[in-house]
Amino acid sequence: MALEVGIVGLSSSGKSTLFHALTGVRGTGAVGMAAIPDVRLTRIAGVIHPRKVTPAAIRVAEVRGTGPELLGNLRQVDALLVVLDGFSGTRAPADDLETLRLELLVADRDHVERRLERVAKQAKSGELKLKQEAAELERVLAHLDAGHSLAEWPGERPAGLEPLTTKPLLAVENGPQGIDLKLEAELAELGDEAVELREGASALEDIVRRLSDELGLISFFTAGDTETRAWTLRRGESALDAAATVHSDIARGFIRCEVIRWDDLVRAGSHAEAARAGLQRLEGKTYVVQDGDVLNIRFNV
Repeated sequence: MALEVGIVGLSSSGKSTLFHALTGVRGTGAVGMAAIPDVRLTRIAGVIHPRKVTPAAIRVAEVRGTGPELLGNLRQVDALLVVLDGFSGTRAPADDLETLRLELLVADRDHVERRLERVAKQAKSGELKLKQEAAELERVLAHLDAGHSLAEWPGERPAGLEPLTTKPLLAVENGPQGIDLKLEAELAELGDEAVELREGASALEDIVRRLSDELGLISFFTAGDTETRAWTLRRGESALDAAATVHSDIARGFIRCEVIRWDDLVRAGSHAEAARAGLQRLEGKTYVVQDGDVLNIRFNV
């Protein structure tokens, strides 16, 4: 399942504007895809000349709701993108961010406390495993009561928890000291024309890159005449995981993987020339994919 980033913020902070600017999608509670800019994809396409070029993307959702409903919805996403009001003059962005962090901490504390109450009742049966879990949850609860997040918990967390304070969190201030999201949304509507109007790099591209880093993502590429495309993987995942990302049938029939570094392919000018120069190698399904690898996965279904 694709990783999902949840956009959250106070009313009128600009979260809907950011969602539309990133994804091009309008609609309350909608889900869209934010493309990850990558000059390497452009360079690869420049030597392959495919009919279609497709960037990697991150799934983005505007998280709706308030109170417990909002917190429950946040548990379903992999990272939080927090929009802070820095333009109205009525809010202090740093204070709003600290308030949100505190709310996430309190939500995790309540979550652990409810779990402890349930497990403690079950542990009255005398089952050793339940007694051990209850004791561990008591230690976790004390850790949270001391004001520490679950991201700071030493060692492995108890199984089955859905913590909020362990999720990557990226804050975006909407205002003169941060990013003008209204302007970015207008420029995004212009597409390629916006390049001439910008004074610098796109702030939206920077947000997506930072999200990619927070999620621990790398990019690999597939380069064919029909389509040259970038894909994302979690850092440390294998060639078999990459195959499954492209298509489940490819993973099921995986035979081997031909690997070329993106810059080697660009310098060689084609897969054939890269192979002749000894720049291509064969790897099995356990190979750990590296950022910038170009993969040609051989499979048989």
